[in-house]
Amino acid sequence: MDTRIYHGEIKAEDLAKALVARFTHGNLISQYSQSGEQYIVQISSRRDARSGGKTAIGITIQQNKDGVTVKLGEQEWLGIAASIGTTLLSMGRNPLNLLGRLDDIAQDIENLNLDEKIWEVIEEVAFTMGASHQLSEKLRRTGCEYCNTANPVGEPRCIACGAPLGGSQPRLCKHCGFVASSEEDTCSNCGSELS
Repeated sequence: MDTRIYHGEIKAEDLAKALVARFTHGNLISQYSQSGEQYIVQISSRRDARSGGKTAIGITIQQNKDGVTVKLGEQEWLGIAASIGTTLLSMGRNPLNLLGRLDDIAQDIENLNLDEKIWEVIEEVAFTMGASHQLSEKLRRTGCEYCNTANPVGEPRCIACGAPLGGSQPRLCKHCGFVASSEEDTCSNCGSELS
């Protein structure tokens, strides 16, 4: 499950509605449900789809105090694999059968790229709403190792006792927005290298 955190004035409901609007077309249908501060969006192939294999994917959007956490589930690809297999079998019998399955091939390729397209829409909506992986100023705090006073991130010395803060500064993953400790070299959320 791929997880990304967006900080800023972004609402889970707005993001869910944007995903439903974008992915209810052609052979895809989408819907969302709400449970408290959490929205679940399901995108799947229509039952009466005329081309391509069946697929489905779920997105969980959790509202936080300073933004949203988005989790993209694993895509159901067995129906796509079956459709590609059918295309290969029909092509093996007669290569000209490939012409009759071009719509299926195009739809299968589009469905295989569905998770990338979902992240593109989420990134676009987040950018439009002024949200990003960057922490907001109200969350940028680090605790002093000596007196436990909260200090702004980047502050060289504790505002209460004057102790150096260099070793206690948190790091932010540029890929998913997860806050990591200064000792970590890779993000424990997505595995990306921390700079």
